[in-house]
Amino acid sequence: MIRRRFGIFAIIFSILLGTTLTGVYAKDNSAVIQADSINVRSGPGLSYPVIGSMKKGKEVAYLSTSDDWLEIEWNGQTGWIASWLTSKNQANSETPKTIVSKVNSLNIRTSPSIGSAIVGRMNAGEEAVKTGTDGEWTAITFHGIEGWVHHEYITEIESAQPPEPSPATEKAGSPNMFTVNVDALHVRKKADQSSKKVGMVHKGDTFAVKEIDGNWVKINFSKKKEGWVYSFHGIFSGENPKQDTAQTKRDQVTALTNGTNIRSEATTSSDVVLRANAGEKFQVLRDEGDWYKIELPDGGEAYIAKWVVSDDRIPVFKMDEPKKKQEREPGTLKGLTIAIDAGHGGNDRGTTGARGTDEKVLTLLTAELLESKLKAAGAEVIMTRDTDTYVSLRKRVAVGHQHAVDAFVSLHYDANPNSSITGFTTYYTKKTQKGLAESINKSLGSNVTLRNRGVQPANYLVLRENMQDAILIELGFLSNASEERILTTDVFREQASYGIYQGLLDYFDSK
Repeated sequence: MIRRRFGIFAIIFSILLGTTLTGVYAKDNSAVIQADSINVRSGPGLSYPVIGSMKKGKEVAYLSTSDDWLEIEWNGQTGWIASWLTSKNQANSETPKTIVSKVNSLNIRTSPSIGSAIVGRMNAGEEAVKTGTDGEWTAITFHGIEGWVHHEYITEIESAQPPEPSPATEKAGSPNMFTVNVDALHVRKKADQSSKKVGMVHKGDTFAVKEIDGNWVKINFSKKKEGWVYSFHGIFSGENPKQDTAQTKRDQVTALTNGTNIRSEATTSSDVVLRANAGEKFQVLRDEGDWYKIELPDGGEAYIAKWVVSDDRIPVFKMDEPKKKQEREPGTLKGLTIAIDAGHGGNDRGTTGARGTDEKVLTLLTAELLESKLKAAGAEVIMTRDTDTYVSLRKRVAVGHQHAVDAFVSLHYDANPNSSITGFTTYYTKKTQKGLAESINKSLGSNVTLRNRGVQPANYLVLRENMQDAILIELGFLSNASEERILTTDVFREQASYGIYQGLLDYFDSK
């Protein structure tokens, strides 16, 4: 009886001191586990020890956030879980949220699934109202269309003003326009696929939006005729593209992500003078190749890279023309786009060497050397990170997909509890990736003095989820003190980056 009373008291005590406290946070900050199992770590990063795990469907209150990590209470202590494996409960949030598309032609789908129907598209820099989340998907309202977009391709910003009315709630004759983006599109008498065809419109034709009914748009397609077209086959814009707006306002660009670097010179190695948030606009002073010289809010001048902004001088309704790639010349990398993925970064230090070297530092140094060699050979190079910042694994893959890269190379340095293990290893997941892995591994073996552990299959997310040719290289063991001395030298990084470059060259020459 005493034991039973003590048990009841302990339960009540734990409810009062544990559950009640957690409930305070759950009102506004709660998340639901989406993965089958999720690790709880001692700190906000993959390099921190695992202290427990949680199962799919569990709702948990979080106390704070750090980059893509959520701090939670766990068995009487604090722990951290990866936010990308959860969906946040925002039912009680009263602050209006806005999302900005980071890419052109972002698909808006009927449900949070890549297999669901597309009901519309957004272009880079366009904004929509956020209405909810489900795992990696965000529910939005965009020009009267309700649907879902994948979170990898958007940036969320706070919206101080109420959202502008959508075309569905505006009166006829509004300035909102609809531009056809397919070769030919039937106009129907009613907003129904089985309704009578009353006309035909063509790619590039632009019409004022008269009315919206679900996924159908009412237009005047001739002087006296009107009808309905399916919104999936076109793009909405806020003004008539036939008007020469460039004459009435100065050229502007819009930042697509929070923390966009604005630099003192037109190079990624120059100082960051300001960090812009998604949706912020800047006046363009001059076009300088891959960079814009812009005017800062204080009247100063600086530079912003073209690949991190939307160019407002181009009407937002316009679909991107496919890039005309240069013909590749044997012995060069011209016409190719290569993604270099410097492993870890920010809160995620990666492994720490026997002599205290952080993996995240070495991967970035190696990536920068490799970048210069690939660019010198004519390649367009995309870096998943170029500073000491945390980038989630799925975001790294998304960068490669967004730029349709020809190869994705992820750089890492290894560790093992057995400090006697040495050597470099090249990994692949899919059979289609094996040829690239073999070519680079062979070239690395000819250029560095470490033991070659060969080409091996592995189930890494950045390889498994990648649609491009992708490999992951572990460039030696920091857990071995002797090998760590070699890996931290400029000579080794020079040899390793040259070996990877030569392997890429050999691979594409052979194709």
